[in-house]
Amino acid sequence: MTHKIAIVGAGPSGCYLAQALLKARADLGVDLIDVLPVPYGLVRYGVAADHQGSKAVTRQFARIFERQGARFFGNVHVGRDVTRDELRSAYDVVVFATGLAADRRLGIANDAAPGVVGAGAITRALNGHPDAGPLPDLGARPLIVGNGNVAVDIVRLLGKLPDELTGSDLGPEQTRWLAESGIEAITVLGRSPAAQAKFDPVMIKELGKLAGVAITVDNAGTADDEHGQKLLDALAAIDGDGTAARTIRFVFSHVPLAVETQGGRVTGLRCRTVQGDEIVVGCTSIVTAIGFEDIGDLPRADILAQADSAAPVYAAGWFRRGPRGTIPDNRADAQVLAADILADLDGVSAGPERPGGTLFEGPRDVVDYPGWLRIERRELAGADAARCRVKICDRAAMIEAACHAEETSS
Repeated sequence: MTHKIAIVGAGPSGCYLAQALLKARADLGVDLIDVLPVPYGLVRYGVAADHQGSKAVTRQFARIFERQGARFFGNVHVGRDVTRDELRSAYDVVVFATGLAADRRLGIANDAAPGVVGAGAITRALNGHPDAGPLPDLGARPLIVGNGNVAVDIVRLLGKLPDELTGSDLGPEQTRWLAESGIEAITVLGRSPAAQAKFDPVMIKELGKLAGVAITVDNAGTADDEHGQKLLDALAAIDGDGTAARTIRFVFSHVPLAVETQGGRVTGLRCRTVQGDEIVVGCTSIVTAIGFEDIGDLPRADILAQADSAAPVYAAGWFRRGPRGTIPDNRADAQVLAADILADLDGVSAGPERPGGTLFEGPRDVVDYPGWLRIERRELAGADAARCRVKICDRAAMIEAACHAEETSS
């Protein structure tokens, strides 16, 4: 009898882990379980809609199900539909790879005021996540706090002209929101000097290709290492680029102190400069792009404590190590974890036959991998020349698509 492994979370961490486990031991029974009716998590709902090259990693993940024998069980909420104890009874090993979904707050006065919104919430809404809230009114002068690639993604999408979004998977509602935003000026503000920013220089240079913006970079400063110099060179390459009326301005070494409001609306962000002065950077909204944290849906601290014990429970990706690293980084992390799991299983008998995926049988709307393929085919069929797919954004509609085979001509 083979060992059965449940991976909770079918995003990149979970998929890379399944890939590594099955490459090393093709006899394992590996099931990926996700709260959503569709797989791929962060790739589908976190990677920017205009970065289809990054999203193409899903073709690699598809081989896990189509060639390596992993199974997908979507629309399963662990903690509601099945308990953690039920999972541990049904599988020899349980791995939690559910990521971190909540936007980290600024931790300053008035940081929950109306008009302060997380970049992750905007990204999920733009990507058509079924549980996303409505896209917010950012006003004419949004300010983005953060010096990482998520901040650049938001800037780039807000700055693009409609025809620059061709080939993306933005839906009609999201496309309309961008086109009708009325944005005149975007400020990108960082606490650290420019040379310490977390931007990928390639992402910065991509902003220089935008046709409908003019870009300025303030107080970039100097660098004392090669990586910092690459960042400064990338920023210098876009400084002064463009002559359009819509502007993008980068500001560094400004420490946020408080969100300023008037009449229930954001009016600015009070900051301390590197010189020690307090100033207010005016804006109509604030988008926080400073990382992610636990939303408390699964008791992360409890699970991590179990993962450190002798129990066959593990944690992977951001859920384990926090919001650090890119999607490719998760591949290396998954390979290390797979080796640890296999070492722990080495010489251990699989014991009595575990029920595994039969745990999900019964009168509930569980979506399997063929069901996901039916969802995907419907999305691809709905696309026009300007879009690579039209996502189904409603959970019930996803399940309906998954459960109904396409009509074929006679």
